[in-house]
Amino acid sequence: MKIIFDEFRKLAGGKLTQAQVDKINALIDEIQVKSMRVDNEGIDLIGQFEGLRLNSYDDGVGVWTIGWGTTVYPNGQKVKKGDKITLEQAKQYKAHDLTKFEKAVNDAVKVPLNQNQFNALVSLAYNIGESAFTNSTLVKRLNDGNYKAAAAQFLAWVNPGGKRMQGLVNRRNKERELFLK
Repeated sequence: MKIIFDEFRKLAGGKLTQAQVDKINALIDEIQVKSMRVDNEGIDLIGQFEGLRLNSYDDGVGVWTIGWGTTVYPNGQKVKKGDKITLEQAKQYKAHDLTKFEKAVNDAVKVPLNQNQFNALVSLAYNIGESAFTNSTLVKRLNDGNYKAAAAQFLAWVNPGGKRMQGLVNRRNKERELFLK
C-alpha cells in the first residue's frame, strides 16, 4: 500500500490531502471488491455438487452438461448429446467457467462481501447461470444491503422447470449456510 500512496504523492507534488487519501482508499476498496476470486473451499463446494462427468448428460431439465457442470465450451459452442472430453479438458473448462462466474458476481454485487459470501454466490451463479443470477431478487436484496433477505433467496432456486429437485435443495442449503458465515 505504501508504494501506491508514494506514487500518488509524486503525482500530487509531494503531499496528499485527507480528501485525496480517502478517495484513493475508496478506489482501492472498489478494486479489491471487484477482483475477488473463489477460494479452495468454494471450488470444493462447486465440485461436490456438480460432480465430474467426462461424457455429456442431460442435467434433468434438458440442458446438456459435461465436466464439472460446463454447459457452454470456452469457444461458445453448447455442450451436446454424445460429447466426450478428457480430464484435462474438464479442468480447463472448469477454470474458464469459474472465471466467468466470478466476474458475474463481481460485476453484479455492489456491496462488500466476505470470502464465504463470495464463494456461495459464485456457486449459485455457476449453477443457475449469469443472467439468472444477475437479474435475481437475491442480488437486488443484497445490493440493498439486506444480507438476511438475500440469504433467504437461495431457496428460491430449487425448482428448475417447475420441478422441485432435492439435490438443489441440498445445494442451496449449503450455499446459504456458507453465505451466512
